[in-house]
Parts: sequence; structure tokens; C-alpha cells
Amino acid sequence: MSEARKVLLVGSIGLPDPETVFRTLSASVGDLAPCLPDGECGPRANWISWQQPLIARNDGFELAETTEIQLGGSMRTIEKYRLKEDVDPGAVDFGPLGYADAAIESYGLFKTLRSAGEVAAGARFQVSLPTPVAVVFQNFVARSQALVEPAYERAMLREVERIVDTIPLEDLALQWDVAHEVLAADGAWALYFDDPVGGALERLARLSARVPEPCLLGFHLCYGDPGHKHVKEPRDLAVCVAFANGLCARVPRRVDWVHMPVPKDRNDEAYFAPLGGIDLTPDTNLYLGLVHMTDGVAGARLRLAQAKKYVADFGIATECGFGRRPPETIRPLLDLHGEIARL
Repeated sequence: MSEARKVLLVGSIGLPDPETVFRTLSASVGDLAPCLPDGECGPRANWISWQQPLIARNDGFELAETTEIQLGGSMRTIEKYRLKEDVDPGAVDFGPLGYADAAIESYGLFKTLRSAGEVAAGARFQVSLPTPVAVVFQNFVARSQALVEPAYERAMLREVERIVDTIPLEDLALQWDVAHEVLAADGAWALYFDDPVGGALERLARLSARVPEPCLLGFHLCYGDPGHKHVKEPRDLAVCVAFANGLCARVPRRVDWVHMPVPKDRNDEAYFAPLGGIDLTPDTNLYLGLVHMTDGVAGARLRLAQAKKYVADFGIATECGFGRRPPETIRPLLDLHGEIARL
């Protein structure tokens, strides 16, 4: 190919702090990645787990159950809360969630490094946010989920409002991480609303309407990454294509990218065949998460060859964030992105 493919950094990067993340990304893939995340370092490294203490100390909730479950080959302790009997769901207030504070602090560093030439002049700062469905489904028992979702959505939209009001929109990219909804649509579990695709699209359209242009907007469609394994292995890309087409049709603003995972062992045509029905808008970039450290360039060539049977123009990424990788593996993984992007 005459031009390198674009690179998407899904979100988490297993490095100690945002400054190290920005410098490392810029040195390795800065010419390929239009947007740079801060790496979701520290307490944010394990995606939404850092929201549990906020829920635990809320006077409106009480601990309902603690269970050990297997997710992707690893055992996880899950605490589930419930809305107290005497609490009006309409009065629930989650307070600040912490996402805006983290984004605003990291953007200040991003801007300083960019001014000093350490970050590419045209790069945008990327903020990745979980959907309210993910936090509510993971942290509350079934009978409380629908009751508390509106309150958590209001809290998340306050975070979005602070982010877009504080960070210049032309410097900003916002990504919704969509995992629990995708998994439900592929049969991993049942959510607390009917029609996992339609119900999710309705929510995502509502959330995205609060992200004004020219801020970029993307969607990471995810099958989870606990223990470096999916919660459920995707049958093929049909569910992701259904979400992508629905997002482009229903989100009331430009959709700038959609990201889909490609498991390491799926270099068969059947996995990619649903891409034949993809219907993105001309402004929407497709990223395929086909970069895998364990089989490198050779494995990526096989996955690229199958994908190119159905789509010619797409960028590359890993399947999920890589915040839980050993730090010494991060730079080699980033450099691998560059090699594959130039194939």
C-alpha cells in the first residue's frame, strides 16, 4: 500500500503516568495515531473497577452480594450493590465520577508537551469513557440496575459537559467504550432492557448528542479483556457490524470512528464476512483490532488479507486497551503497530 494505515490507541496503556504515556506514544506511533490517550494510569488502569469505591460510599446503596466469578480465564471478586428500600431512585446522586478531573489534568500536560514539540502539532487528546450500562450492570444487582441507570447517566453527562466545556473541542476526541452491550447482543448475558442492540443504540445516541462537534467521536466495540481473554469469543463480526451500522444511522452527529476486535486465532474468511454488509458514513473510519504481540507481523498479515476482501480502507489497533500489560512490553507492542500499519 502507498500510505500507512492509521493507528487507534484504544485507551489504557500500561505505563506509570500520563507524561510517560504521551512521550512513549509520540516517539513510537506519533506519526500514525491522530489521537493520544493519557493511558488511564493509576486507579483507572482496570477500566471501571475504580468506580466501585464511589458506589460503596454512597448513602443510597447497600452491599447486596459478593461473588467469585470466572471472566476470561481469571477469577474476579464482584461486589454487587442495591438501592436501599427507602431511597427514591430519582433522588440518587452519584456526585463527581472523576473522569473529568483526570481528563482536564492530563490535557494540561498534553498541551504543554505539544507546545514543546514533544507531541505532534496536529494530535488530539483522546478521552475514553465507559457507558453507564457497563458500570450499572457490573456493580448492581438485577432489580436495581434499571432504577439507578438514569442517575449514573446524569452523572456521566455532567462529566462530559465539564470535559467539552474545558478542553478546546478542536483538540479533543471522545470515545465510548461499549462492552457489556456488545456481549449481551452476542449472547454472553441478558441486560436489564429488551433488545440489547436497539436499547444500546438508543442510549449511545442520547449520550453522543451531548458531544459537540468539532470534538471527534468514536466507539470501541469490545468483548472484554479480563485475564487477556474475551468474556465470550465472538462468533464473527456480525454483532459489531450491526452496532456500527446502527451508530452511523442513529447518532445525531458525525461518527468519526468505530473499532472492532479481531481475535488472534481468527484469520478465517468467515469471521470477516459480515464486513460485506458494513454501511458506515463517508466520515467514519473503521479500525480493526488485529494487532497481537504473540504472533506479530506474520499473524497480522493473515488477518489483514481476510479483512481486505471486504474493506479496503481501515486502520489498525489492538483488540482492547493494554493497560494491564507489563511495562517493558509496551514499546515493542507500539513499534509493532508501526510495522503492521506500513504493510
